[in-house]
Amino acid sequence: MIRINKYISSSGVCSRRKAEEYIKNGKVKVNGKVIFDLATIIDETKDIVMLNNNVIKINNDKVYIMLNKPIGYITTNNEQFGRKCTLDLIKENIRVFPIGRLDMDTEGLLLFTNDGEFSNKLMHPKNKIYKTYIVKLNKNVTKDMIFRLTHGVDIGGYITKEAKVRLIAKDIIEIKISEGKNRQVRKMCKAVGLKVLNLKRISIGHLELGNLKLGTYRYLKKEDLKKIFE
Repeated sequence: MIRINKYISSSGVCSRRKAEEYIKNGKVKVNGKVIFDLATIIDETKDIVMLNNNVIKINNDKVYIMLNKPIGYITTNNEQFGRKCTLDLIKENIRVFPIGRLDMDTEGLLLFTNDGEFSNKLMHPKNKIYKTYIVKLNKNVTKDMIFRLTHGVDIGGYITKEAKVRLIAKDIIEIKISEGKNRQVRKMCKAVGLKVLNLKRISIGHLELGNLKLGTYRYLKKEDLKKIFE
């Protein structure tokens, strides 16, 4: 027996949090009946679960992929406007979903998996996993700007948590954040009077992008996954 949200995430179609969203929106059926209760318990050996009228089953073969995302690709599983998607770059006959997002104008490290529990662990705020970005800016960065970015800025009704900021060049910084608000780094820079010209994510935890070529990907091993949570 298993809770419905865990069953869906274990099938590899999405994270547990996204599964809960699907349930609330009436997109999940159990034995032909739409359910809305997040606490629904099912028998994974007998019950038939459908998402958007497609039968889904638990996938026990877990896959973890790291992609070096190019600029111009969106991070979504459901693109309706003909834009290029990051999933188009994964040339494998497997079902995976992205963990978190990078906006269209951002490049760098993006993870994909079919392991909803792993995704949930990585994204949960309590685990405080730092993501590292290299940021090219439109003008020189002052000590005051670095101080404000480090200690939290207002990005539209939300004060960011403590960040780690290091000056690389006069107009380039490295910034580490443990949050994942929409376009957060860009909004943080804007809050101190800076405009982002180029943004690249180079690591998650201690898992580094390294020399992985732009637009290519590789499968992650157990030792790679451990680096994320070190």
